Amino acid sequence: MTNQNSGMDDKRNLAEQRAVELKSKIQPYLDAREGIPTGMKLADQYKIQKQKILKLLGGTEEDWNDWHWQVKNRFGDVEQLSKILNLSEEEKQQIAAVGERFRWAASPYYVSLMDPDDKDCPVRRQAIPSVHELQDHMGKDDPMGEEFTSPVPSITRRYPDRLIIKVTNQCAMYCRHCQRRRNIGEIDKGTPKEQLEGALEYVRNHPEIRDVLLTGGDAFMLNEEVLDWLLGELNKIEHVEVKRLGTRTLVTMPQRVTPELCNILEKHHPVYVNTHFNNPKEITQEVAEACDKLTKAGVPIGNQAVLLKGINNDPHVMKKLNHELLKVRIRPYYIFHAKPVTGTAHFITRVEEGIAIMEALRGQTSGLAIPTYIINAPNGYGKTPMLPEYLISSGKDYITIRTWEGRVMQYPNLENI
Repeated sequence: MTNQNSGMDDKRNLAEQRAVELKSKIQPYLDAREGIPTGMKLADQYKIQKQKILKLLGGTEEDWNDWHWQVKNRFGDVEQLSKILNLSEEEKQQIAAVGERFRWAASPYYVSLMDPDDKDCPVRRQAIPSVHELQDHMGKDDPMGEEFTSPVPSITRRYPDRLIIKVTNQCAMYCRHCQRRRNIGEIDKGTPKEQLEGALEYVRNHPEIRDVLLTGGDAFMLNEEVLDWLLGELNKIEHVEVKRLGTRTLVTMPQRVTPELCNILEKHHPVYVNTHFNNPKEITQEVAEACDKLTKAGVPIGNQAVLLKGINNDPHVMKKLNHELLKVRIRPYYIFHAKPVTGTAHFITRVEEGIAIMEALRGQTSGLAIPTYIINAPNGYGKTPMLPEYLISSGKDYITIRTWEGRVMQYPNLENI
């Protein structure tokens, strides 16, 4: 009995030593975490900014919660913006100069998340024009070659069994890193109905298409009538199994998630929503409430972050983002390497930074918090995963692997015949 107790004590001691070792591995994140701003922590600051904006615009609490009011009152004028953010004269001149070439607009809600004094605020940098946009000599208008993967107007097709229908060019905010900034134009407009009907006819005539993504622009910028019609028409196509909607309104204007919208989505299951949070500051109580409505309507939500210099190219920030997403029931799905779009070179990192972030996630947090790091191959050849190398070599009866901690060991690779 004594030997048995001694054996148990030895095992427990080893387990305790291992627990100490594991805690030491995550301690750098625990230390960094306290200094990473999140939308939930900044709620009081956001409320102050909200009141300033409502006073400036002559709005009420009811107005603030109306997504139509949010769209109508988007900030797109530098003088108006300077009444909310503390902009230097040089910044104002630069924003105005960039605005002459690249359109910009941000919802009152998203402006309320901006630090009024910090020009490097990750929310500001995603929304407010930078002079760097005019200094980009490497970008392309259409680096993914969408014009060469569009068999009929408004469709992009890069894969055997799925395709995109671009349903509008409108967004609640025009992101500075937008992959389709060439489509923004000067007028917000939905895709003409005859083009949408042509896209639906293409889907009907191609039985291999089982998954259709509605995007734009932003699919949630469609009115309920058009969205209901589109989803209903897709429901009638027997071989379409899944409908997806791409939206950033959860980030930039969560007021868009209304009971009416949720009722429509619930009618047309299976429906999935993919959104686009890039920094923990963007996840607020309003976001949590919008996600609650969607999940109660049975809609799963995934996040497609973009790796952006100065926004999230830090392993601790990316991990905190993914943890905050899970708390509001959004599953981290992809981290996209930023595409070389005209005017966005200042956001682009090296691929090695993305690999390092993936190394810092694997084993250091739950699998639910680990998205897939993706490069979009040039000219429309699709998503290509970028992964750390864990398979070192393979032999006749074993492989050699590297664990998340960097331990190298053999693993049996046998088949029982």
